Amino acid sequence: QVQLVESGGGLVQAGGSLRLACAASGRTFSVYAMAWFRQAPGKERNFVASINWSGSSTRYTDSVKDRFTISRDNAKNTVYLQMNSLKPEDTAVYYCAAGLSYLQVADKAYADWGQGTQVTVSS
Repeated sequence: QVQLVESGGGLVQAGGSLRLACAASGRTFSVYAMAWFRQAPGKERNFVASINWSGSSTRYTDSVKDRFTISRDNAKNTVYLQMNSLKPEDTAVYYCAAGLSYLQVADKAYADWGQGTQVTVSS
């Protein structure tokens, strides 16, 4: 099991940027694929981005391509989500998750989750 703690959320104006971080502890972080999901009020949790164990491969949902960048630092046991050109529709609780394959976009494919961090984008 991997313990995950997100940070970096907050309130930002549309067009602004935020950088989320997810610190991992427990089992060896570098063997896991990592992902970010988000959940807006009253909606289901949806895939945002994922990265493979080495950081060489990534995947994004269409709505964040060219705006968000996922990365990881295995020496620091941390995965990041750089979010630029934020829009009000990006408002959600953002969760990081650990799994076996970065190709998976379903939340049930990820076994370990953080508690989430709130991102609010004002218009």
